[in-house]
Amino acid sequence: MSVSELKCYKTYQDIVLPKFATDGSACFDIAFQMAGKFDYKVYNQNNKEITRQFSNNRIQIMPGERVMVPTGLIFDIPEEYSLRIHSRSGLALKKGLVLANAEGIVDSDYTEEVFVILQNISSVGILIDHGERIAQAELVPVVKFSLVETKTAPKQKTTRAGGFGSTGTKTETKTETTEKSTKAEKPKRSRTETRARLR
Repeated sequence: MSVSELKCYKTYQDIVLPKFATDGSACFDIAFQMAGKFDYKVYNQNNKEITRQFSNNRIQIMPGERVMVPTGLIFDIPEEYSLRIHSRSGLALKKGLVLANAEGIVDSDYTEEVFVILQNISSVGILIDHGERIAQAELVPVVKFSLVETKTAPKQKTTRAGGFGSTGTKTETKTETTEKSTKAEKPKRSRTETRARLR
C-alpha cells in the first residue's frame, strides 16, 4: 500500500502544520509548539520528574535533563506504517540536543499528541523557543512477520566471528589492499626452478 498523504490533527487552532524544508528532504521538520499549554515535564540526571512552567514562550533544558517537548500534533498514521522521529543534525552538533531514545517510533494505533523527548548532552543550559524546529520525522513501511522458535542455533554465515568490535576499527587503505592482492597473485616457484636459481 502506497501513501501520498499523512493526516495531521492540530490540538489547538494556532498550531502550525509541519512541512518539508526542501523538495529533496526525506523527513519533515517538527517544531516545539506550546499553544494551549502552560507547563512541561522534565526528568533530571537523578531521574526525578519535575514540572516547569513555560517562561517567555520558552523551554529550558539543563545539562543532562530529558524533556517531553510538545508538538501540538496528532498524526493519523496509516496501517502498515509507522512514524520515525530523528534528531536534527544541526541541533545535535551545535547545541548538544539529541533524542533521548535515539529514535522515536510512533505506531499507527497511537492516536494521542506526539511529544519529542529531547536530551541536553552539553554542559550548558539550552533554551528552546516556541515554533523552533526540534526534530525531523519520516513515514516508514512496517514489515509484518511472525516470531518462530528454532531448536537449532544459527550457523556462522560469513567470516564474522563475534560482535562488539570483532571486525576491528581500522579502514584498509588502497596501498594495503594492493599489497595483499600482489602477494596473493605472486606465483610459487617449483623445486626445480628454485634449485636452478641456487646454482
